[in-house]
Amino acid sequence: MGTVVWLASELMFFAGLFAMYFTLRASRPDIWAENTPLLEVPLALANTIVLVLSSVTCQFGVFKAEQLKPRRTGSIFDIRQWGMIEWFLLTFIMGAFFVSVQAYEYANLVSEGMTIASSAYGSAFYITTGFHALHVTGGLIAFLLIIGRAYVAKRFGHYEATSAIVVSYYWHFVDVIWIVLFLVVYFLK
Repeated sequence: MGTVVWLASELMFFAGLFAMYFTLRASRPDIWAENTPLLEVPLALANTIVLVLSSVTCQFGVFKAEQLKPRRTGSIFDIRQWGMIEWFLLTFIMGAFFVSVQAYEYANLVSEGMTIASSAYGSAFYITTGFHALHVTGGLIAFLLIIGRAYVAKRFGHYEATSAIVVSYYWHFVDVIWIVLFLVVYFLK
């Protein structure tokens, strides 16, 4: 229950960021028209697909946690035998890839002259997507903690499974926020 309340507060935080974005956009449409062509929509779309698919792998990990199966029982190449750890490691890799591609995009935009201080658009873009990237990074840390806990637990039980489920709530929340953010930033030009 505490996680749901906390996610509701996070939703309000992102609502404030969206309000800032739309307010700045409404007051200075000329800056938006000038800066949105700099965005690499195909790259962002591919990155979005990776993040959305990471929610799928996360959920497979949850299914294994609910079955109280922390580790694989067969070959690493037989994904049917994977446990929660393997699915969460794959989710971690996909999430780290997402953040890396976002950092690459930031570097490209800065080289084009769009910085957080260059305009209201730069501020809105970097603040909204940057806070999201921080949330993804927090989720990556949570995955490492859950994976570590599964390795050190003498017996993987309902307590460990519940922790995995709670982390999945957060990860799915971060994914949904990104889908909305992606649509707003990259398609509502």
